Amino acid sequence: MTKSPTRGDAAPTFTATLADGDVSAFDLDNSLGEGPVVLAFFPGAFTPPCTSEMVALQEYLDDFEDADATLYGVSADSALSQNAFREEHGLEFDLISDMGREAIGAYGLEIDIEALGLVGVANRAVFVIDNDGDVAYSWIADDPTNEPNYEELLDEVRAA
Repeated sequence: MTKSPTRGDAAPTFTATLADGDVSAFDLDNSLGEGPVVLAFFPGAFTPPCTSEMVALQEYLDDFEDADATLYGVSADSALSQNAFREEHGLEFDLISDMGREAIGAYGLEIDIEALGLVGVANRAVFVIDNDGDVAYSWIADDPTNEPNYEELLDEVRAA
């Protein structure tokens, strides 16, 4: 498995599908250079820990925007499932459907959660990418039910 990037590493770029209420192509390269990019990887839409995390990130969305950051949730779910998830929970940031596991693999996050029947999904992790395309912050869950420290994440976004 690929090693996850850490602070100072060049962030792996990838293409996937954007779930923004519609469905369109996404290329990370096109999002870089206009403020920090936050990639919040999560195992699966509609699961309790993932719902809790995405709703918490929504609560901080104004703070992310004040720091000129763009927030994306990333999972192996289909864009259609992610759009339903966004709508059900009032998420105003875009989600990235990585059904091909390109991003999940590039960031070294692929895990199986056998108890839920989830295979090849993303471990919970957050990466902040700066304007130069480098990782400014990384956090990877020891256990996929853990959530990041949101205040620490916001401090790192502001510093990026």
